[in-house]
Amino acid sequence: MTDRISVRNLCLHGFHGVYPEERKLGQKFFVDIDCRLDLAACAGEDDYSKAVCYGALCDLAAEISGLGPYNLIETLGARIAEAVLARFDPVGEVRVRVRKPSAPIAAALDHVEIEIVRTRRRRVAFSLGSNIGDKPGNLRTALAWMNTLEGTVIDRVSRFYKTEPWGETDQDWFLNACAMGWTTAEPVVLLQAVKRIELTLGRVPARRWGPRMIDIDILFIDDLEMETPLLTLPHRDMFNRAFVLVPLAEIAAEQAVQGRKIGDAAIGIDVADGDIVPLEE
Repeated sequence: MTDRISVRNLCLHGFHGVYPEERKLGQKFFVDIDCRLDLAACAGEDDYSKAVCYGALCDLAAEISGLGPYNLIETLGARIAEAVLARFDPVGEVRVRVRKPSAPIAAALDHVEIEIVRTRRRRVAFSLGSNIGDKPGNLRTALAWMNTLEGTVIDRVSRFYKTEPWGETDQDWFLNACAMGWTTAEPVVLLQAVKRIELTLGRVPARRWGPRMIDIDILFIDDLEMETPLLTLPHRDMFNRAFVLVPLAEIAAEQAVQGRKIGDAAIGIDVADGDIVPLEE
């Protein structure tokens, strides 16, 4: 994601520093804040409520500065960066630069500057399915590729489950699984990455709910809610599909999505005998 918003040369007066005169007299600091986020919703709908307010970023930096004094501008920069991620959920990465024009140790320099970068890590879950060819091999290969995605680590994988077809029932049985992990990728970037994996493994365009070599769906990314032509989060059918809820509950029973625990939802879903059976290997 290359969308960014920035504030530049925010002037703050603070009593930060390691020298007694700095803490007694105070000094000016100049702060830049760059935020990486997806601006499609606010730009596409021209909706200010879906943007991150520049003034709010400035107010937050001033608030954090006022909580000092700090010995180091490194500490000030880190506290501002962490506060931005905590306050503004759409922000995936923040870069904070703090310039100190009057550093006593650098009298011959124009200024000294530090830069702090913090990236948000979110919990993510995927559903995988295959009903063509070597189904277990397809799932294992997809999972291996998913672990190579930049900024994404898979740390939980369910058992593989033989499931009856859903939607289009006149086709071979599926093998399904769910995986969970952490990601720093923006949602649309992550979607594009998993779609490339599908193509790499031989998926071709076909009818909806029809046979496929591999299918990978993003189920949720933390509590993010979005609805675009490309991606809806949480997945709109997640709570309606037993072949998703049963393996997901195996690895994330206590995880709540839109206020509903996965384990509770799995218990409440209607499953006929033989529809979802763990694969015996």
